[in-house]
Amino acid sequence: MIPVEEARARILAALSPVGVETVALSESLGRVLAQPVTARRLQPPKDLSAMDGYALRFEDIGTLPVTLSVIAEVPAGGSFEETVPAGACVRIFTGGPLPDGTDTIVIQENTDADEAAGTVTILEGSPEGRHVRRAGLDFAPGDILVDTGKRLGARDIGLAAAGNVPWVTVYRKPRVAILSTGDEIALPGDPIGPNQIVSSNGPALAAAVTAAGGVPTLMPIAPDDAESLQALARNAAGHDLLLTTGGASVGKHDLVGSALAETGLELDFWKIAMRPGKPLMFGSFAGMPMLGLPGNPVSALVCFLLFGRPALTRLAGASNTGVTFTPARLGSALPENDRREDYLRADLHRDESGHLIATPTQRQDSSMMSTLSQAGGLVRRLPHAPAAEAGATVDVLVFPDGF
Repeated sequence: MIPVEEARARILAALSPVGVETVALSESLGRVLAQPVTARRLQPPKDLSAMDGYALRFEDIGTLPVTLSVIAEVPAGGSFEETVPAGACVRIFTGGPLPDGTDTIVIQENTDADEAAGTVTILEGSPEGRHVRRAGLDFAPGDILVDTGKRLGARDIGLAAAGNVPWVTVYRKPRVAILSTGDEIALPGDPIGPNQIVSSNGPALAAAVTAAGGVPTLMPIAPDDAESLQALARNAAGHDLLLTTGGASVGKHDLVGSALAETGLELDFWKIAMRPGKPLMFGSFAGMPMLGLPGNPVSALVCFLLFGRPALTRLAGASNTGVTFTPARLGSALPENDRREDYLRADLHRDESGHLIATPTQRQDSSMMSTLSQAGGLVRRLPHAPAAEAGATVDVLVFPDGF
């Protein structure tokens, strides 16, 4: 058995990003940039007012109060194309461009306007340049707005739009074939024999792949027959990753490793020192990366979270492929751990002081999907971790959105 970190490192080292494509900015949410987004304009394009008030010459408000002539009005999107002379000003609104000859904004609350006379009295001044957004304050043409490897969020899309960028070059979404194995499983809604169970792994993994930014293909269930398993695996050709579930252990009917080895599986490793998920398998099948997940539902999803999701992140071109743990306080005591790295389903909540509290569920059986669904994350216990009392600090993997 190899350690968890080594297994993840070996998986990531064997993968490289998939191809690229150009998509409309409006369709780019969650995609990973393959080329940087660079600004195509100056922002702001001119000196703009940050407040409603009056644009004037700073030298005209050296002595207060002072009354100035109001010679124009400049809303956002408007302009005054003449130079403002000494002793005059313009009424200006937030986002309006400063006319030539002005350099300072006095907010309207510090003035007394006489619209009939066309004047305004400045009662309280402003420092020179106050409330002015200078041209190029945010960015200039050619500036990198969002760099390669970033997964685009709403803020990034807004920034690219502000830079007048309508299209972006991103990595293609990884295509993932999901192959569940076993005579004992049937799809939800299908006739179920007296000794069969409903397959939850396929639908759950397809959803997890989608949430991680991939495109899943849910293949037919492979029976415990070498030829059928080989044929279905070959049908996965053209995908960027093959995920199998079940058949990875050492039983008589666990055929994934042996059957696929006959038709091109090059095994990198099999079995890792963790719980749940010991019989994890990774290799290459017909030139396609293959990750063999355990058949137990909880084990399959926990292994996907720890290994499959980072693999998809690498294939999608993202720069951050690590697994992030958050410190929390134990809500109940835990015994000493054995030689395997342990991942315990846990309820998460905040106490009155704002501390994250993680309370492992009492039963951790790897077939119990109900406890995984109700949990907020996983408490990680390193090999040979000593007994821990309630209140001790532990690492928690908080479940990401969509998991």
